[in-house]
Amino acid sequence: MSIFSDNLRYLRVKSGMTQQKIADELRIPRERYAKYEAFTDPPLDCLQKISRYYHVSIDLLLSFDIRRVPYENLIQLEENRILLPITVDKDGENKIEIVGAKAQAGYLAGYGDPEFIESLQRISLPFLTNGKYRAFPVTGDSMPPHKEGSFVVGEYVERINDIVDGRTYILITKNNGMSYKRLYKKDKNSVMAHSDNTIYEPYEVLYSDVLEIWRYACSIATQEFEPDDLGVMSVKDVLQGIRQDFSALRTEFIQRKW
Repeated sequence: MSIFSDNLRYLRVKSGMTQQKIADELRIPRERYAKYEAFTDPPLDCLQKISRYYHVSIDLLLSFDIRRVPYENLIQLEENRILLPITVDKDGENKIEIVGAKAQAGYLAGYGDPEFIESLQRISLPFLTNGKYRAFPVTGDSMPPHKEGSFVVGEYVERINDIVDGRTYILITKNNGMSYKRLYKKDKNSVMAHSDNTIYEPYEVLYSDVLEIWRYACSIATQEFEPDDLGVMSVKDVLQGIRQDFSALRTEFIQRKW
């Protein structure tokens, strides 16, 4: 039997349905459906019907033994996409996968691979309960005060329309890989990604290029901050103070002159 046949039978038994009932739902003869559970792969149109019926992606049905993970713990998303897996401990607490430095390079290829996700280390944070969370490493200096080596924990965003202007997100894109930016909607096709470090120019991200979006939930610093670690807001405060001092000196100079 193929992985697909095993998955098909498992899903049917798990749902408590008979072969006849499933065949009726798919509008095919029972004998034809029985072959799919035994050894025959269905044609594309029937495969699509099965995928929609169980809300499981075709890729998952064909390539991964879903008996390996608790089916009731899968997150079902729009367009039959599924985010795998949700790891729960003995107390029912969600586990957060950590995309470490070694895993970062392979995440773009493995983000949809259950085996890759299962290989990641995990932590739990008691104040993050509802939702699906994943921790990503910070690289570069574009988003102070987050330093390289720190981690940003993101909550999975299911729909593009859920993006809120001015909030920060981890973006997984086909062309630029993994990045952490402040997003602003540009139009129905794209967003503008801004760095809090203003030396970096904003750039456009097409929705068609986006694989995953994770909304900032919290961060984990791996280095302590030094006294001279000035964030963007601190720099603005300093510049504002300089302007005010200059304005005061200018006013005083004019008054003394007259």
